Amino acid sequence: GGVTLAAAGYAAVKVNELSADPVGEKECTPLVPTASENPVVEGGLPPSAAELTWGQEAGFINDASCLDKTAVYGVVRIQNEADVGRALRFAEEQGLKVALAGVRHSMGGQAFAPNALVLDMRPFNRVELDEANKLITVQSGATWHDIQTMLHPKFAVKAMQSTDIFTVGGSIAVNAHGMDHQAGAIANTIRSLRLMMADGSVRTLSRNENADLFALVVGGYGLFGVILDVVLEVTDNVIYTPGRRIMRYEVFPAVFQDELAPDPRLGLMYGHLSTAPQSLLRELILYTYTQQDVPDAIIPALGEVSGVKLRRFVLNFSKQGGWPMRLKWFAEKNIEPRLEACSVTRNQAMKDGEACLVSRNEPMHDSVPYLRNNLRGETDILHEYFIPRANFVPFVDGLRQIVVEHGVNLLNASVRVVHREDIFLNYAPQDVFSLVLYINQSTDEDGNNKMRTVTSKLIDLSTSLGGRFFLPYQLHYTPEQLVAAYPEIRAFFAAKKESDPALRFTNTFYEKYAPLLGSL
Repeated sequence: GGVTLAAAGYAAVKVNELSADPVGEKECTPLVPTASENPVVEGGLPPSAAELTWGQEAGFINDASCLDKTAVYGVVRIQNEADVGRALRFAEEQGLKVALAGVRHSMGGQAFAPNALVLDMRPFNRVELDEANKLITVQSGATWHDIQTMLHPKFAVKAMQSTDIFTVGGSIAVNAHGMDHQAGAIANTIRSLRLMMADGSVRTLSRNENADLFALVVGGYGLFGVILDVVLEVTDNVIYTPGRRIMRYEVFPAVFQDELAPDPRLGLMYGHLSTAPQSLLRELILYTYTQQDVPDAIIPALGEVSGVKLRRFVLNFSKQGGWPMRLKWFAEKNIEPRLEACSVTRNQAMKDGEACLVSRNEPMHDSVPYLRNNLRGETDILHEYFIPRANFVPFVDGLRQIVVEHGVNLLNASVRVVHREDIFLNYAPQDVFSLVLYINQSTDEDGNNKMRTVTSKLIDLSTSLGGRFFLPYQLHYTPEQLVAAYPEIRAFFAAKKESDPALRFTNTFYEKYAPLLGSL
């Protein structure tokens, strides 16, 4: 009885640990050693600093990886366009570099740099709707969550990530893509944007006006100027019937080509590959959302994510590997379908066999609070690889081999459809499938070294198959790997230098690789 009681007590403590809400920001040992203290500017901030709204003077900043703790000059909160101009003038007077930050979910310091003046764009978040033309004008600090809430129930976003926590400016900086395989990446939905240059001048950019600079800024990681606002196309908040199919991974490319791509009513789609040991990267659950004509639909208000603690527990429990990971995959295959929310109803009596209906906004209205936790000594890292569609199967086979050989704690592997893009620093110069990996690692030296090795091998695998890797993640790759995946990178850095001769705008990515490629 005593043993049973002790075991029950331990289990209760463990469940609470794995499901607990986070308490503040995580503290991790940084990948790159940093000073234990960030010295305050000698004599304090200069008098002109009083013109700025400071969120933080000196101190440190980090990103979602928890591994990039960096000392900065300070953080200025941007609330209007004039604030941007004042911050840039202050940076010029003080000889400071400037970095642009949103929610800082890029994982390689792309939102800051050592000793930089960081502009926190989040308070700069006004959204205006032009209903007649289905356009919104959005300041760059607005989040997709806020935009969806404003558009609902009549309109919806065309292109964004699969979660809604990111800022518009950050999404443009990486040319984000998501679940709508027809809309493509965010670049395709931009009518125009306004950019403040380092000298304080403002330019309007589009595919027809200042087109060369437009192609550099979209997917340009904030290195060319401050995006002030953007005019985006929106679409109707149509009604979908959700669908699920389980298949072998080998058949997915043919299913997409023969069934999914030709279907004009297929609005959203993505796949999840198994991370369970018995079917590792061999089974795939295909999620589809097919448009339905429901003129009498009753669309409820958007709700926030439910069951956060349970979701967090299942994810964190699966990090133990083995049967916990099997349980997670079993639940996704067999339990989640029974819990599916069918929120949209018809303005008539429900009939037997009525299809499950959701509005477009609902699958994308997820702020993923369950991904944040209070666990010490570990963190979860994103990877993304863009693979030519003909090479999907060999990439997954190579990925599986790397995962097994190196004991990678792979929590999630998603498959998305990405079309050829035409921006300058282009992750998709041809039609590709994207594989998004969510990997758990320890935050000690062994964990970092393992992640560095795995990242290098996955990049080499993708490059050998004609693919590319996404740049807003950890900086574990060599300059040679960067050039092999992005042959245009030197020209990109040269264009940055021409556009911003004082090299005012920067980030940790640029500070690391531009010198190594002879571009500073």
